[in-house]
Amino acid sequence: VTFFPAMLTLPAGTSATFFCNISMENDSGSEYSLNWYKETNHSQAKKIAEISRNNPHMKTEKYLLTNHTPAFKIEILNLHQNDSGSYYCGLITFFEPDKVMESNRSHLVVTAALEKTTATDEPEMDEDNPPDHVKAMLLGILLLCGVVVLLIFGCFIVTCRRGDVQKPPSENVPAEEKPPMVSVSTVDYGVLEFQCPYVPAETRTVDQTEYATIIFPEEKPITPERGKKHQD
Repeated sequence: VTFFPAMLTLPAGTSATFFCNISMENDSGSEYSLNWYKETNHSQAKKIAEISRNNPHMKTEKYLLTNHTPAFKIEILNLHQNDSGSYYCGLITFFEPDKVMESNRSHLVVTAALEKTTATDEPEMDEDNPPDHVKAMLLGILLLCGVVVLLIFGCFIVTCRRGDVQKPPSENVPAEEKPPMVSVSTVDYGVLEFQCPYVPAETRTVDQTEYATIIFPEEKPITPERGKKHQD
């Protein structure tokens, strides 16, 4: 009966796996049982689990045993530091009463859990570097803002272009391209008549002079049509 591995060092919270291999010279279907033992500080051994030849596996809250004849596996679950010690297996044969064959001893050392050191480092890392989901959320917000700005800018350009198209052609012509106003000078001919009262010669003075004032009112330039009406 052999027991291996000879030495295991594991952190708390993990599982330890040992194998017990048996070899029987005359195996003709004889019944036997396999026990697992634990020793602590060379004290008296304590039986921790048992499995028979016909059982494929056996599970308790602390141990998981699997039958792979001629090898048997034992898993010590959820290790604690008080699980440290020496382990071995013992083969009990029923066809030879009172015959027990013990294996060699294997040592298990359970150290402190690794999660304690990593747990203290994680908050510091989180303070310096935000989690990935926070980064993704910020990036999504920035992209959404960029899309909104582009949409507003595009709508503004389209509205300006539609306004230019809907304007009448006269409004689209620059001011300097409008035909200039041309002023046409016209001449209007007429006859002025003056009536003077009759004065007898004996009463007329030699230097007597009569003056008349002519006032031309401001009128619009006479177009050919107005001129024709004026002549008529």
